[in-house]
Amino acid sequence: MKVIDSIVGQADAIAALRRDIHAHPELCFEEIRTADLVASKLTEWGIPVHRGLGRTGVVGIVQNGTSKRAIGLRADMDALPMQETNTFAHASRHAGRMHACGHDGHTAMLLAAAQHLAANRNFDGTVYLIFQPAEEGGGGAREMIADGLFEQFPMDAVFGLHNWPGPEAGRFAVAPGPVMASSNEFRITIRGKGGHAAMPHLGVDPVPIACQIVQGLQTIVSRNKKPLDTGVISVTMIHAGEATNVIPDRCVLEGTVRTFTLEVLDLIEERMRQIAGQIAGAFDAQAEFVFERNYPPTINTAAEADFARRVMEGIVGPQRVDVQEPSMAAEDFSFMLQSRPGAYCFLFNGDGSHRDAGHGGGPCTLHNPSYDFNDDLIPLGATYWVRLAEEWFKQPAKAGE
Repeated sequence: MKVIDSIVGQADAIAALRRDIHAHPELCFEEIRTADLVASKLTEWGIPVHRGLGRTGVVGIVQNGTSKRAIGLRADMDALPMQETNTFAHASRHAGRMHACGHDGHTAMLLAAAQHLAANRNFDGTVYLIFQPAEEGGGGAREMIADGLFEQFPMDAVFGLHNWPGPEAGRFAVAPGPVMASSNEFRITIRGKGGHAAMPHLGVDPVPIACQIVQGLQTIVSRNKKPLDTGVISVTMIHAGEATNVIPDRCVLEGTVRTFTLEVLDLIEERMRQIAGQIAGAFDAQAEFVFERNYPPTINTAAEADFARRVMEGIVGPQRVDVQEPSMAAEDFSFMLQSRPGAYCFLFNGDGSHRDAGHGGGPCTLHNPSYDFNDDLIPLGATYWVRLAEEWFKQPAKAGE
C-alpha cells in the first residue's frame, strides 16, 4: 500500500477534525459550523475559498502551472436526522442528529488531500475541492449546480468517494455504468365513501381497494419491465381509518421506486398511474396519484471509472480493487454526473471492529445508530484524491480540454 507519508504524518490532526465534525452533526442546508471549519482550514493552508453555492457549500481552489484543465473532487458534509446510540467521547452532542453515513469522514479525507495538494502542487492545472451540503434528501448537488457550480468552476471531470462498511477495510471498488439507483417517492390517495363498518354495502371501502392496488403494483416489476432490467417498487406506508367500526373515506399508500435507468423509471411511473386509477375505478372509487423524482441514477462514465481503477491499483494493488456492485440506494452525486464525466467509487470501511469502546450494540452499517467512520482510512482516502488529481493532469488532454 503506497500511502503518502506527509498525509500519514497529519493523520491524527485530521482525525481530530473528523471527530469534531462527528460530535457536531448538522442536517441538510444547516451545515454552517461544518462549512466554517472547512473554509477556515482551507484558508489556513493558503487555498482560496468560495462559499454560498447550494446555500452552505464550500469550494476550494488549488491551482498550479498554466494549464486550463481542471478536475473536481467532491465530499458531502451533512448528517442524518436520527439518534446516535454510541457513548464514546466524539458521539453526537445534538439529540436527533448523527453522522451515520460517514460524511464526516468524507469531509476529513478531502481536507487531508487539500492540505497536501496546497503544500506540494505536483500538477499543472486546477483542482476544485467541492464540499457539498444536503446529500441526505436535500439535493445539495443539484442546488450547487443550479447556483452555477460548473459555470463558475469549469471542470473536465468530477469524482466522488463513499465509504462502505462490511468488507475488509482499505479495499476499493469501482465500475462503469450504473452504481446507485434513482430515488423516487409516490403517494396514492384512494377516495371512497365512508360509512358504518357493519353496513359496508352502503359505502365504498378504500381499504380493500388499496390492497388490490398494492398487489397490482408488483406486477409491474414481474410482468411489465424486462426481467434483466432492475427495478424496485416498495409500498412502505398505508394510512386509513380512525375507529374500528367506521369505514374510512380514504386510504393513502406511500413508498419508493428505485431504478438504474430513466427508461425503466418512465415505464414504472406510467404503469403505476394506470393501475392505481383503473383499479380504483373498477370499485367505484377515485385514485389521486403523485410521483416525485428525487435523485436520478448514479452512472459512471466508462473512461473515468477505468481511470479511477488504475489510480486505485497504483495505491493498493489490483487484488484490492473490486468490481463495484450496484446498490439500490441513491446518491445526489448523480446530478453532477449528468453534467460532467466522472466516477463515484467506494472505499470499504471494515466490519466495525475499529470503533472505540462505548459504541452502540448494533452493527457498523450505514444509517445505523451505532455507526462510526474508520479513521484509519483517512490517509488512504486522501492519498487516492491526491493521486487521482496528479495522474489526471499527466494524461494527454482530450479534445476541447
